[in-house]
Amino acid sequence: MPKDSSFQVPSKTITVEQEIKRSRFVTTVARVANKQSAKEFITSVSKKYSDATHNCYAFVAGNPFSTTEIGFGDDREVSGTAGKPMLSVLQHKKIGEIVVVVSRYFGGTNLGTGGLVRAYSSSVQLVLEKLPLVNCVVVKTVQISFDYQYENSVRQILNRMNIQIIDSIYKEKVDMKIEVAIDRLEELNTELQNSTSGKVAIEKI
Repeated sequence: MPKDSSFQVPSKTITVEQEIKRSRFVTTVARVANKQSAKEFITSVSKKYSDATHNCYAFVAGNPFSTTEIGFGDDREVSGTAGKPMLSVLQHKKIGEIVVVVSRYFGGTNLGTGGLVRAYSSSVQLVLEKLPLVNCVVVKTVQISFDYQYENSVRQILNRMNIQIIDSIYKEKVDMKIEVAIDRLEELNTELQNSTSGKVAIEKI
């Protein structure tokens, strides 16, 4: 199975705390489907801990192997000491659809830049150690086109492979929009071509 055909995601939202030199670090992690959802979660956590000195965050809001849906923020901490180290931990763990917010309550002792990096990184490490995960299979939406005479054969293949039909359009040919796990695309194509003597066109959307 290709490494980017599935990945792990959070199965629930959890919060973990730790104290470092009298500063409290409250770390909240959740699953999010996209960048907008991540930003909404960050806003809600920041409101919940509005009395915190800082609410720093990082997210990988998609497939960790290919996503551009990433982001981080230091929320007035020294630049580069919070959000970026937090994001590095998430990317190293290869967890997708994830957002984490670390709410810091300053305890009166300056940690220094190195200390801040370690504190925020360890806060994320700590919450990930306790975070339950589930596997997420990457699916692609594709369109298949074929003559009417092959419809029964095609439907039998899709049913056997547990592939969901999203839409069917009947014009000169049958056009079906389906969702298929990315690691089963090749198998599906082989099955379809063998069943119809190569008369099925398959196209990614």
